This record gives sequence, structure tokens and C-alpha cells, in this order.
Amino acid sequence: MTHVEDELTAQPECWTRAAAEVPRFRTRLPITGERVAFVGCGTSYFMAKSAAALREGAGHGETDAHPASEFPHHRAYDRVVALTRSGTTTEIVDLLARLRGRTRTTVITADPETPVMTAADHTVVLPYADERSVVQTRFATTALTLLRAHLGLHSEDVVADARTALAEPLPEGLAECGQFTFLGRGWTVGLADEAALKMREAALAWSEAYPAMEYRHGPISVTTASTATWMLGTAPDGLAEQVRATGALWVRGALDPLAELVRAQRLAVAVAQARGLDPDRPRHLTRSVILAP
Repeated sequence: MTHVEDELTAQPECWTRAAAEVPRFRTRLPITGERVAFVGCGTSYFMAKSAAALREGAGHGETDAHPASEFPHHRAYDRVVALTRSGTTTEIVDLLARLRGRTRTTVITADPETPVMTAADHTVVLPYADERSVVQTRFATTALTLLRAHLGLHSEDVVADARTALAEPLPEGLAECGQFTFLGRGWTVGLADEAALKMREAALAWSEAYPAMEYRHGPISVTTASTATWMLGTAPDGLAEQVRATGALWVRGALDPLAELVRAQRLAVAVAQARGLDPDRPRHLTRSVILAP
């Protein structure tokens, strides 16, 4: 078994533990009414997008999400929350240093022995969610689960759906498709982005992601019988029928959207292995992006 397979199967237990730890971390996480920005790079940025949409949608306050490298320093925030598995990513470390003394910062990480531990005002460490694989799975979803639970949006039903996502076979014919498109709405747009990234990283697959309503405004034109179009969450009326009319395989996300992401992670590993690839070691990628000064 690869590291990524072992790590993605541990997600239900990681989610349960993260949700239970919310009281311990509550004072380090955003409070209702704060103007907040979530930041990250790659997978962590996509989780930041989902977290921001969840928080603002739940009425806890104005919330944005930015790639760390594109942070808008002209905007005023009460708190910036950085997501970083490694704690060493150059853009995150540099941003935290620049914000020190003028904006309250919190970092959510997996490694307590990294530069972000002293660069941020507050730290939340999830060491049990750390990973050996370059490809992120359980840290990303565990960090998002912690934030969902902090907002009162997590339940044991989500964990049960994750177990179902790990136990049930993937839809027939899905792994044989040549193109994979993931769609989301609201907070699940970030999950769709992440699902597509997993397919690119682990399997070198042609994968894309869009807000569901935007899919009809151009992207559907490249959909063929070899396309799988996967909806994370509730689909807009009529979209499934339009996709099926192209000959594509329509995949309806019946589980909690975060559990659907677990299914997409499994698909990425299955396609990688079918193509003779090592999903633990994607080409041109490293565990952390550390840039030369």
C-alpha cells in the first residue's frame, strides 16, 4: 500500500479527533464578527476557499480567501488564518513575517518543529494528520473539519459518509475515463478545485474544476463520451440532463461533499496505479515549496 492510500483511509479517525479538539483551540480561531482572510498555497488554498465560504455563509463575518503569494496588503483584516501542512512554505512564512505586529495571525499546521510556529501569533498543530506522501489528503480535510466544527457545521454523519466513501466501490467505468471535471457550489467550489488537483498531481490526468453554473458557459463544449463530470453537492436544476446529453458520465455526489472529496482521492490513486505511476511521488513536485532567497 502506498503512503497516500494509508493516509487517505485514516481520514474518518482524523476528523473525529479534530472535531473533539475544537474547545482546546477555540480562542486561537476566528471569533464571530471578525473580518478574516484564510490563506494557503495549492491544496491549502483550496481548503481556505471552502473555509471562507462556510464561515461567511454561516453568518460569522466577512471572510475572504487568497493564495498566500497574492495577499492584498491594502485590505484590512482582524485576523489572517494560514493553512500549511509543512510549515515551511516560503510564501506562507514570508506573509506571516510581513503581517507580524499589524494583523493577528493564526496558523494551522501539522509539524510543530517548523518556522511558522514562531512566525504566527497563534498556532494550531494537528500532528496526527501529517503525511509522508507529497500528495495531500488527510491534513487538508482534517484542517477543514476543524474549521467546520468550530463553526458548528460538523456532525458524526460526515464521518459516517467518509467511511462509506472508503468502503463502497467507485462508479463503474469511472477510472477508465480520459477527462475528469469536478463541479461545486458555494463552499464546495474549493473542494472541486482540490479534487481536480489530486487527479493532476497523482495521476497526470486531464482534470478541470468549475462553479457548477459556470460549466454551461463554455467548458461543457469539450465534454465527450470519455468525460466524467462529478458534482460535489447539490446540482443546479437541469445540469445533469445537459451533461448526459453530451454522452459524458455524470457522477452525482450523494454523500457529504467532504466525503465526496475522499472518493475523488481514491479515484486519483486508482487512475495513477492503472497508468503505472507512483502517486506518492508526483513528477516535479516536493512536499513543500521552498524558494531561494
